[in-house]
Amino acid sequence: MDVISFGTDGWRAPLETFTAPRVRMVGQAVASYLRDEDLDGPVAIGYDARESSRGFAEELSRVLCANGFDVLLPERDRPTPLFAHAIVERDLAGALVITASHNPPEYNGVKFIPDDGAPALPEVTDAIADRLADPDPLPEDEHGTARPVDFVTPHADAAIDLVAEITGDADLSDADLTIAYDAMHGSGRDTTDALLERAGATVERMRCDRDSDFGGGAPEPAPENLTALRDRVTGAGDIGLGIANDGDADRIAIVTPDRGYLDENLFFAALYDYLLESESGPAVRSVSTTYLIDRVAEAHEEAVHEVPVGFKWVAQAMADHDALIGGEESGGFTVRGHVREKDGVLLALLAATMHAAEPVDDRVDRLLAEHGTVVQDKISVDCPDDRKERVLADLEDEIPEAVAGTDVEDVNTADGFKLLLADGSWVLIRPSGTEPVLRVYAEATDEERVRRLLDAGEELVEPLI
Repeated sequence: MDVISFGTDGWRAPLETFTAPRVRMVGQAVASYLRDEDLDGPVAIGYDARESSRGFAEELSRVLCANGFDVLLPERDRPTPLFAHAIVERDLAGALVITASHNPPEYNGVKFIPDDGAPALPEVTDAIADRLADPDPLPEDEHGTARPVDFVTPHADAAIDLVAEITGDADLSDADLTIAYDAMHGSGRDTTDALLERAGATVERMRCDRDSDFGGGAPEPAPENLTALRDRVTGAGDIGLGIANDGDADRIAIVTPDRGYLDENLFFAALYDYLLESESGPAVRSVSTTYLIDRVAEAHEEAVHEVPVGFKWVAQAMADHDALIGGEESGGFTVRGHVREKDGVLLALLAATMHAAEPVDDRVDRLLAEHGTVVQDKISVDCPDDRKERVLADLEDEIPEAVAGTDVEDVNTADGFKLLLADGSWVLIRPSGTEPVLRVYAEATDEERVRRLLDAGEELVEPLI
C-alpha cells in the first residue's frame, strides 16, 4: 500500500510497481469510497493506448462489478476527457481511467474522477488511499454488469454545441482550413481528428495509428517531440494550423506557420482574448503560468485567480469564481459550460475556430505588441520523492536577496517558492507531483534572461538535494 501514492493527477508508476494486484486494490478502494458516499450509479472505466492498459481496465471492471456497480466501457482506448464528460452527461457515480498520460511507455497509471466530472481533490484521493485493500466481492447475485457504450459521439455533440454557443458558429466549412493533426500514437486518434472533420476542417493526419510504445518515446507534445509537425506546418504553406495531443488527449499543443511550436502560455492568452470577444468572466491560471493572462484580463476589466499547479485547483477555482477559462502552462485547459477537466479534444475545436476568425499568429503578434514580450521556459532537476519535502524546507532559509542580478521583491509560497523580481520577471521552484524531479520555471522578456534565471534557480536548489 505504501507505494500507491496519488499525486497531482492520480497514481503513476513504472510497470514493475504498477501491478495488477495493486490496481485491484485501487478498484476496491474506489468501490468502498463510492458505497460509503451513497453513490450507487454506474462507473465509467477508460484506458489509454498502452499495451497494458486494456488489461488493467478489465481488472478494475471486475472489481467494481463484484462490488455491485455497473460498469461502462469504451470499445477501445479513448481520451480521458471523454470519461469526465460522460460522468456529467450520464449521471455516473464517477470514472476510473488507466493512463500514464505523457509518461513513457514503461509507465502506467490510474486516476479517479468524481461524480462532478472535475479532478479529485485531496480529500477524495486521501479517502480512497485510506480504503486500499484486497478485493472484497459481494455475493454473485449482487454483482453489477459491464457493457460497452459510445463515449465519442456525446462528447463531440457537446463540444460542437458549446463552441457554437460561445463563438456563434462552430462550422469551419467556409474557412478553407487544413489542419495537421498529430495524435502521437495516442488516444486522440479517431477522436480529435474526427471532431475537426465533422466541424468542416480538412485534416491531415500524423501518427494516427496505435503504437503502444509511442514510437519509442514519450507521448509528450513538447517542441522536441513535434519536429515533423512543425516542419509540415511551417513548410509548404498549405497547412493553416498544427494541433497535437498528449497520450490521453487531455492536453493540447499548437503549431503555427510563423512561430512553429506556440508556447502554451501564448496560446492561453490568445484563447482568453478570443473568448472575451463574445463572453465575459475571469480566468484561472496556475502559479507557473504567464502573467500575460493578467494583462489580457486587465485590458478587458476582468480578474485572474492564481492557484497551485494541478488541474484540480484550477477546476475548483473555476467553480468558485464562475471563470470563463482555466488553464496551465503545460497545455491543459477547459472553458465555462464544459466539464471542469482539461480537455485537449474540445480545445482542438476551439483553437481551429479561433484561427478561422483570425490567424493565431496575427492575434499573438497583436497581444505582444499591446502587452509586451513574454518568454517562459522550465527545466527539471532530479530529486527523489523522499527528499522533496526536506529540500523545500531547506530552501525557505536560502532565499537570496537577488537572483541573476535583480532584487527579489516578494516570495509567493502558494506552490513551492516563486521569487518575484524587481524587473517583473520571476523564478518558481516546486516539486513535481508525477515525477522524481523539482521543476524550475522562469519568465522574463527575452530568452537569454530566462536562461540566466533558470541557471540561477538550478544553482540555488541543487546543493540542497
